[in-house]
Amino acid sequence: MQTTPIRFDSFTGSISLAALMFFSKAVSQFFLIFVGLSGVLALQAADPAGQAATEEQKKAFRATLESGISRAGDGISAPGLDGWIFFDKELRHLAAARYWSEPGAPVDATQDPLPAILDFQAQLDKAGIELLVVPVPAKAAIYPDKLSASIPPPPATPGDLSEQDAAFLKVLESRGVRVLDLTTDFLKARGEGLETHCRTDTHWSPEGIRIAAAKIAQSISSAPWVRDQGRQPAQSEIAQIPIRGDLAAPDAPPETLPARVVRSQAGAGSAGIPDSRQSPVVLLGDSHNLVFHTGAEMHATGAGLPDQLFLELGFPMDVVAVMGSGSTAARRSLARRKDNLAGKKVVVWCFSTREFTQGQGWSKVPVVKDAAANSVLK
Repeated sequence: MQTTPIRFDSFTGSISLAALMFFSKAVSQFFLIFVGLSGVLALQAADPAGQAATEEQKKAFRATLESGISRAGDGISAPGLDGWIFFDKELRHLAAARYWSEPGAPVDATQDPLPAILDFQAQLDKAGIELLVVPVPAKAAIYPDKLSASIPPPPATPGDLSEQDAAFLKVLESRGVRVLDLTTDFLKARGEGLETHCRTDTHWSPEGIRIAAAKIAQSISSAPWVRDQGRQPAQSEIAQIPIRGDLAAPDAPPETLPARVVRSQAGAGSAGIPDSRQSPVVLLGDSHNLVFHTGAEMHATGAGLPDQLFLELGFPMDVVAVMGSGSTAARRSLARRKDNLAGKKVVVWCFSTREFTQGQGWSKVPVVKDAAANSVLK
């Protein structure tokens, strides 16, 4: 075949037309692959939950936390931006170092959540009961830019700034504990313009509760016993709920939040779903299980986690929640029951992530009194 001299910068060579066509095709394919890979990387960068924080971002976040703690002073609230207020204990938790023991690197046994959680899991396993741990992400982990203008909002800020919590949840999963990490879902919701936390309160918002209920229901709804429960009729409506947050000043204007309010019977029942000791599901934890459910200082009824789970699953929850302590105190409250865990299928343990370091400690509690007898009831 006739060859044609081709000049490539500093050298001249002879290549066949076929070779030239092969080379051209290879370059085109490489370009397409490069563009495609660049697009994937760009999408990953736009996803705050899938993006790794740089050391500079982590350092800036830690500095912001320390500044917030300093602003709180002897009080409990740290003012942020745009009307957002943050809880001092939450900031202290996010600023904490590793809080669970590792080989050769122990922490205070009374403050280490790992042995207590694993012990509770073991008790429930023996009784044939599932455990689902649902930590509520810290407000400052989802809205760090509302704590300080030095932190850009997502997606510029990644979703792994609460690095100790993320690491601990992976440890739990590696030890066989089922964990529902809501961080990714909350960051996604934030990107859609929803607010998962109250601006002026220490709790999640009705919107955050709704998202959590859907994910919890998704985690347990495939079990045969769920279908056996049947569905009780309910209706829901969107309402605007004014609250006076527990972090706000007494004379501060109320914060108004959109909420999905659940009623037990279409057009007849009052807002809110009564708890049921006969439920196969125990909803265990802190006041995140009570807010927007019990009314009074918990703001409203009908829009809390038990209400939203009723709408998702079709049956009421057995709520065992202690305000201010979802770790040891809540398990002790459950242990004091005479019927113990008879007839239960799953325990959903829902509490704020700050409980890991800022609660009332983590002790082992003998909750299941007779695992063998309880198992027979299954």
